[in-house]
Amino acid sequence: MARLTLLRHGQSQWNLENRFTGWVDVDLSPLGEEEALKAGALLKDIPVDVLFTSVLTRAIRTADIALDAAGKHDLPTMRDQALNERHYGDLQGLNKAETAEKHGAEQVHIWRRSYDIAPPNGESLKDTQERVAPYYESEIVPLLKAGKNVLVVAHGNSLRALIMFVEHLTPEQILKTEVATGVPITYELDQDLNVLSKNILTP
Repeated sequence: MARLTLLRHGQSQWNLENRFTGWVDVDLSPLGEEEALKAGALLKDIPVDVLFTSVLTRAIRTADIALDAAGKHDLPTMRDQALNERHYGDLQGLNKAETAEKHGAEQVHIWRRSYDIAPPNGESLKDTQERVAPYYESEIVPLLKAGKNVLVVAHGNSLRALIMFVEHLTPEQILKTEVATGVPITYELDQDLNVLSKNILTP
């Protein structure tokens, strides 16, 4: 039996400013640092053998702060852009409210919440899933099958893509799935990586 734990980075500066972030490398806000610390306290009793993160600062710093708070040091670590946030294309850097005023709230809702409609020059959730799932299968699945406990620190949409794959969710189901900043989700998996239990860790 292995454990897979997922953690969305703490609030970023652009989350705070209500801006589309995507692949722009924005740091954590002060609240985001607090969220990472709290996540670390929740991870103290969760076994972790290997760490995976995206290549973006907000995920890397969340992992560093949380694991330091959890007393888990010097873990084997892999970073890959396959785990990066969904790319928001032309929307990156724009204020979400102002974008809704410009393009219409309904159009922005479609870009943000549909499964397979991408914003201009960006990725849909389906596109994100199509890079996350193969990476999970090639890099993380062998470790889990070997009984290793894996922590993935990434982003709202890349983690939703991962949750969709792990839980075998439909596009309709994943669209209703929210991933909160700084709140660990942990799965116990059997030898075939079927989910035995899922826990959302809160104080």
